[in-house]
Amino acid sequence: MQLLNTLYVTNPDSYLHLDNDTLRVEIERETKLRVPLHHLSTVVCFGHVLVSSNLMHRLADDGKSLVLLDGHGRFKARLEGPVSGNVLLRQAQFRRADDAEFCASASRSLIAGKIKNCRQVLLRGARDTGREEDGAALTATADELGRALARLEFAPDLDGIRGIEGDAAKRYFAALPFVVRADARADFTMNGRTRRPPLDRMNALLSFLYAMLMNDVRSAIESVGLDPQVGFLHVLRPGRAALALDLMEEFRPLLADRMALTLINRRQISAADFVEHPGGAVTLKDDPRRAVVTAYQERKQENLTHPLLDSNLALGLAPFVQARLLARAVRGDTEAYLPFCPK
Repeated sequence: MQLLNTLYVTNPDSYLHLDNDTLRVEIERETKLRVPLHHLSTVVCFGHVLVSSNLMHRLADDGKSLVLLDGHGRFKARLEGPVSGNVLLRQAQFRRADDAEFCASASRSLIAGKIKNCRQVLLRGARDTGREEDGAALTATADELGRALARLEFAPDLDGIRGIEGDAAKRYFAALPFVVRADARADFTMNGRTRRPPLDRMNALLSFLYAMLMNDVRSAIESVGLDPQVGFLHVLRPGRAALALDLMEEFRPLLADRMALTLINRRQISAADFVEHPGGAVTLKDDPRRAVVTAYQERKQENLTHPLLDSNLALGLAPFVQARLLARAVRGDTEAYLPFCPK
């Protein structure tokens, strides 16, 4: 399995077009970047980026996706070629979506993975902090998440699972500021999780990272032939990629939350990198946004050991591996889906 690159275009003055077998990025008629198409899996454009029709056709022909997000990272549209997913797998997926027992089992595993990975973020923060009171607060919340895991095992249905997940998420986000270095906390306070729009700097940073993660997880799901719209945990709604949201849960702490904390604690992102808009919305400025994209891509290249396969792989490939494992559970090749929880 090869980890192909995702090209993120954040400058709204960019013009993308096809140059033989290369994607060329121009800004004010000056070439800024050339990327061979065989190195790419997806092109993601933020804001009003111009894309030539020839390039759109070529991406579709090559089975590569073009994703359009607004300037804040919110999904707008996706262009892709004909769906080549396994129809038998999708038939099985649709049947599983109507099976309450399977939905509960799969959702229980997905949320268990999320809570375990959230605990690791807090426990790592407790180990790294030099403040005893912060370490105690983080450890206490990690213990609460451990008790949530124990309750999750006996949750009888989706409503019970969602209730445990909601309570665990509330406690987790309340403790997350203790992982931020002390002198930056005033600038990165968060009163819970806010989304549309994010109302503080931490939420703005998380929302931007989640938008990139969502694209990667959806691509992984489609690569194995599953339908991203038909999930088991999230409620089905027109236009909502419910299965992508399901699988994304276990990766939020690993690929987004830890990334946000690292950027802040290493002073790669500061309060000056955000814009506060009338009405309360907060967004990243252009240059810091590009820095976040670069850091996210570098994070995906990091190697770790997959706990189930006992083999090394790049973190960016983990969603593709998990999508395959989920497909096996859907087909009935395995008893249950096992989430991704590296140590």
